Amino acid sequence: MPRAKHKTLDTGIKTLGPAAIPSPLTYCRFVPDDIKVPLRVSPEDLDDPSQNADVLFEPAGPRANIFFDSSKVKAAIVTCGGLCPGINDVIRSIVMEAHHNYNLAATLGIRYGLQGFIPKYGHEIVELTPANVSNIHEFGGTMLGSSRGPQPPEEIVDALERSNIGVLFVIGGDGTLKAARAIHEEVVRRGARIAVIGVPKTIDNDISLVTQSFGFDTAVEKATEAIRCAHTEALGVLGGVGLVKLMGRESGFIAAQATLALKEVNFVLVPEDPFQLRGEHGLLPALEKRLKARKHAVIVVAEGAGQHLLEQSGRTDASGNPVLGDIATLLSGEITDYMKERGQPMTLKYIDPSYIIRSVPANANDRVYCGFLGQFAVHAAMAGKTGMVVSKVYGRYVHLPLELVTRKRKKLDLASDYWRAVLESTGQYAISPMCKDGVGPACLV
Repeated sequence: MPRAKHKTLDTGIKTLGPAAIPSPLTYCRFVPDDIKVPLRVSPEDLDDPSQNADVLFEPAGPRANIFFDSSKVKAAIVTCGGLCPGINDVIRSIVMEAHHNYNLAATLGIRYGLQGFIPKYGHEIVELTPANVSNIHEFGGTMLGSSRGPQPPEEIVDALERSNIGVLFVIGGDGTLKAARAIHEEVVRRGARIAVIGVPKTIDNDISLVTQSFGFDTAVEKATEAIRCAHTEALGVLGGVGLVKLMGRESGFIAAQATLALKEVNFVLVPEDPFQLRGEHGLLPALEKRLKARKHAVIVVAEGAGQHLLEQSGRTDASGNPVLGDIATLLSGEITDYMKERGQPMTLKYIDPSYIIRSVPANANDRVYCGFLGQFAVHAAMAGKTGMVVSKVYGRYVHLPLELVTRKRKKLDLASDYWRAVLESTGQYAISPMCKDGVGPACLV
């Protein structure tokens, strides 16, 4: 019987036109435009989770021929959404590559996110040069400022055309990349020759197909410092409980990775794994058992975990994300009341390092990653690529269409070896719905 054919991901990258100008780069190995990199994509990244497949991706890197006459083209950089370690590193890398290796006419910085394109906000555009970006990688945040919220793509493209900008670099997360897609579609509708290149930025590491977003390594490193402090506090008293809330609205990657990095965590709560407070498989009975046996415990909770236990306001933030209930306040109160009812000695210490984590400078690994992303983004733009992001996927730097990375958010796979390793590290089998009675796809049988 012939094997059924399954729909594969469309990884084709759009171009502005033929690349006919010899590259000004003379020192590197050029990437041929007709080759593709086969990568084995995990089931959760495919539209059909029951399949594993080799998917062909366009490799990142400099091309022998470019589309733009680089000395006559202007580029713009905009940063949107929340802060993340490494944004300044990406900005610096783009500016340095554009100036020193392609000799662009100018690279402009758009202030305060997409608002900077709209005249009514009155934000001035700044020219970015090697002189004014040379040391920005030493600092957290973004030198350009940021904002949330949608802006009309028509007005943004109007601004790009008024300023004669040929390349737009958009640094942002899921919502920002959706906006970049809308800008690209408006550019196409007008028949304009403006390249739109995205650089995925999300501290939550939740962009589809992007194996690891920049800043994530730094975030995990800083998160482990908070967990270590919570463990020390928990050890300092009888019945000590250290509670650490980490970022992760819809995906628990920071919480899971920090738990694996520092083996002191006894319970990790993530949005993908609904938990109950009471009952046979509840968190509170499991915590009581832990305190009786070991006299202390450490709980790590992602900010989006346990929302099913909280009253939902129905409100959204400027980016359109639902306003989350405060899971840490709920846990603090429930744990305190439960242990008091049972006469179990307990002292709870709560640590929320969220804004410290996202505003620090990038660590060494993320700085290297950001440098590659900035360079590859410029190479792609000069070759006339558009409607795409540059990222590392399963160890290879590739081009990804905006349509692919914005189709869904990446989440933890509770049936994966990765989540199994988290459960093995914490020993929290009893409270995981995926692992009831010692059996299930996410636990040891």
